[in-house]
Amino acid sequence: MATDMHVFLQFLKGTLLPLPGVIHKMCFDDPAFYVNNKIFCNIKEKHELLAIHTTEREKWIALDPHTFFITPHYQNYKYMLVRLETVSPGDLKQLLITAYLARATKKLIKEYEEMIANG
Repeated sequence: MATDMHVFLQFLKGTLLPLPGVIHKMCFDDPAFYVNNKIFCNIKEKHELLAIHTTEREKWIALDPHTFFITPHYQNYKYMLVRLETVSPGDLKQLLITAYLARATKKLIKEYEEMIANG
């Protein structure tokens, strides 16, 4: 995926902001996305990385340890880092939707499912 941060941020906004209950705001000077008052991903602009909530990080890291990894800071959290220059748009979209669903309320998930069903 392109590492131009403006392009990447537009991709995130286009993917995430249409989802029910998602808001975009800053978190420690970096753009972040929240649902249900819980952060589920934020951009680490300085390093061209995305920190994303996941319960499957071992799977992703085993798949491609260059693109998906953690640092000691994330060891005890359900997050992993994603290298923007090497992640595929398909994998990224899958990770974003999964992170959203893991943090959303049942009501928001139902709205999301209705949105998908109605195209």
